[in-house]
Amino acid sequence: MLAPLPVSSLWGAFLLGFPTLFSIVNPIGASMMFHNITRDRSSAERQRLAQRIAAYSFLVLAGSLWLGSYILTFFGVSLGALRVAGGLVVAVRAWELLMAPDVQRSRKESDAAPAEGKEDVAFFPLTMPFTTGPGSISVAIALASQRAANGAGVLPFFLGLTLAAAAISVMVWTFYGAADRVLRFLGEGGARIVSRLAAFLLLCIGVQIVSTGAESLLGPWLLETAKRAA
Repeated sequence: MLAPLPVSSLWGAFLLGFPTLFSIVNPIGASMMFHNITRDRSSAERQRLAQRIAAYSFLVLAGSLWLGSYILTFFGVSLGALRVAGGLVVAVRAWELLMAPDVQRSRKESDAAPAEGKEDVAFFPLTMPFTTGPGSISVAIALASQRAANGAGVLPFFLGLTLAAAAISVMVWTFYGAADRVLRFLGEGGARIVSRLAAFLLLCIGVQIVSTGAESLLGPWLLETAKRAA
């Protein structure tokens, strides 16, 4: 059996970051909602939006990977608190999509409608919080926190995660730009099923993020309590 690549290597960090970021960003499922939000726009406009959203998404993810932990340290926010908060945001969003997808889709369309023709529509709300919201940022910061304290593996680790963020951004560009073809391929029923499955997966990810954060926050206290009881 082949040993897994160490995360201190470029490809090891990439294989750590890509599936994690893919699960939380979910470019395939999000492309269907992107199509519903922008269906009144022309194909050329959707292509331009997809390109800009992908670029903004990369900047958000890369900035979170490289600078997120330092910003948290500056404001005195622990990684555990970030995971709990980000996980709750992800779980609530996923629950809304899972239980009332039509209502959520209509709300997103109405939220995006006033931004028609505005220059910042690609960033808000289509990049933040639609594509790379608080959940994606918290996951990216959590990934970056797994770096080595020092040594030669730090730079390859961050380069690998940045490469993973770039790959996710390319997928956002590809699937958002081809959202109409993806929708035609799946059909209305298939798109609804994929959206429900994506929402359920997102809910599981949110719960996992919350549980990981709660464990890091409560673990030392529980350990100390157990020692005192013993």
